[in-house]
Amino acid sequence: MPAYVIAHLQDSAPHPDIAEYIERLPATFEPYGGRFLVHVTPHETVEGTWPGAVVMIGFPDLPQARAWWNSPAYQEAAPLRSRHIEGDIIIVEGVPEGYDPTETAKAMREAAGE
Repeated sequence: MPAYVIAHLQDSAPHPDIAEYIERLPATFEPYGGRFLVHVTPHETVEGTWPGAVVMIGFPDLPQARAWWNSPAYQEAAPLRSRHIEGDIIIVEGVPEGYDPTETAKAMREAAGE
């Protein structure tokens, strides 16, 4: 199942470290089958608030996403970003092809006593 690294990054001032981080980032995730799905592209907030930017990197599976995150190459580059941009980053597994959300709803109804 595919996995995704999703970052919600707060706005920051331009900085040479951040430019270097962006330049180095693809070489850190490509060996793990990663690729940008979203990279600081404009977004439309349709509910709530979402200041800042979104980055989403897709991986073939959860072990590859975790291996990238923990890799020496990424850990060496990460401070270039984290010293200048605050944010939240998650790793999440996708759903399988043919996923049926009605099964999740059924389990919720059962848990709620319906």
